[in-house]
Amino acid sequence: MLRTTVALTMLFGCVTKVAVAEDDLKAFPQPDEGMVRFVLRVPELEDEALLKVELLVGKVVKLDERNRYFFAGKLDPQTIEGWGYTRYVLEELGPMAGTLIAVDPAAPKVERFITLGGEPYLIPYNSRLPVVVYVPQDVEVRYRIWRTEPETTKMSKG
Repeated sequence: MLRTTVALTMLFGCVTKVAVAEDDLKAFPQPDEGMVRFVLRVPELEDEALLKVELLVGKVVKLDERNRYFFAGKLDPQTIEGWGYTRYVLEELGPMAGTLIAVDPAAPKVERFITLGGEPYLIPYNSRLPVVVYVPQDVEVRYRIWRTEPETTKMSKG
């Protein structure tokens, strides 16, 4: 009997998590034609105020290894009416630009993930809501978790 109860508890626990995962996307509409929706659910952690999520939007391109490249474009935070939740939208991936360091024309090209230019795009870490990003079909979304320590260090006067 105990074994059956444990199995049912495990089964219903899994079903509940799946149902919650589907329910938390109700506020986020399906993507428009030509767009895709990426969803990130981060795990619940002890002190989430010490964390940030960096969103990296771009695509893999074959290029030289030496130059720095970036795409034009802006990830736009939009509040979903009636819900108050935020979704992040890149309407269009702009042209790619880069530095002009001379490279041997015979040097092999390598696949590199090239992102939007500008400062890192950091958002609060929040395990209670998914991070939802809408981008054109040929664009990829990656992420990185940033952590800080709760202790601060006093600066000296100059």
